[in-house]
Amino acid sequence: MQIADIPALSLTRAPHDLATPLGDSFRRHGFALVTDHGIPADLIAQGWNLTEQFFALPEAEKRAYGLDGAAGARGYTAFGREIAKGATAHDLKEFWHVGRELPAGHPLLSPSMPANLWPAAPAGFRETFTALYAAFETAGARILSAIALALGLDEHWFDGAIADGNSVLRLLHYPPIPGDPQGAIRAGAHEDINLITLLLGAEEAGLELLSREGEWLEVAPPPGALVVNIGDMLSRLTNDVLPSTTHRVRNPVGARAGFSRYSMPFFLHLRSDFVIETLPGCIGGEDRYPEAITADAFLQQRLRDIGLKG
Repeated sequence: MQIADIPALSLTRAPHDLATPLGDSFRRHGFALVTDHGIPADLIAQGWNLTEQFFALPEAEKRAYGLDGAAGARGYTAFGREIAKGATAHDLKEFWHVGRELPAGHPLLSPSMPANLWPAAPAGFRETFTALYAAFETAGARILSAIALALGLDEHWFDGAIADGNSVLRLLHYPPIPGDPQGAIRAGAHEDINLITLLLGAEEAGLELLSREGEWLEVAPPPGALVVNIGDMLSRLTNDVLPSTTHRVRNPVGARAGFSRYSMPFFLHLRSDFVIETLPGCIGGEDRYPEAITADAFLQQRLRDIGLKG
């Protein structure tokens, strides 16, 4: 399979220097590869270790952390629960969600932003993923500063829009499926709901994007790099100037087909009460999204689409 021609861009560059190449990558692919992102390597290594330990727990123990009625917002979601919008087969994955910690009485506390659930084992789980959540958020804010400049906005335009946003860190496990053919789809073709997604773990083959020409291309980041993609919220906000690109996860071909795949996406969300309205500078000849919608209403609509909400 052909590899997508996506340049790797260093986050050590100033936002004004990064804006043009980052914007070009997103306009062309909906994806970018980001190196030097500042998330500590030792913290990432500890995160991988704890992720493997958690998913190796007995099934009954993991399922005890599933929250009925929470639409997968926190805690454990069992294998085969989620389905891509419009798909007929459920994804071959299980996952855990870590969300934002809000103090008691915070105005954004709601059923869609509940308190976190933490497992009794493995040890250090809460401390490690609380720190990783914060590190992802810092990297995401820096990337959004460059995106704002690429859109002709002030580099701090997104600061208020994401303050106390409903961002989620997902720990993903795609177990090997006995008898499943090599090249089978582990996560169906979909677009992400949120503003931008920051992904660690894509060095393991399988992540593919759908090009503008309708061809599936492999995403192959340098070791340790973030794969960053545009979500539907930002696509809608920019009138598809920055497009949310269809992507999927395919079971690798060869010896790796018999191994688990782990990944760690951070879904960076807007504030729940942020009103998504097309940016005036992105309208051009036609506003494809003339009706405003809050970020939370958009999220709830999409959670129903993917089977996590009734």
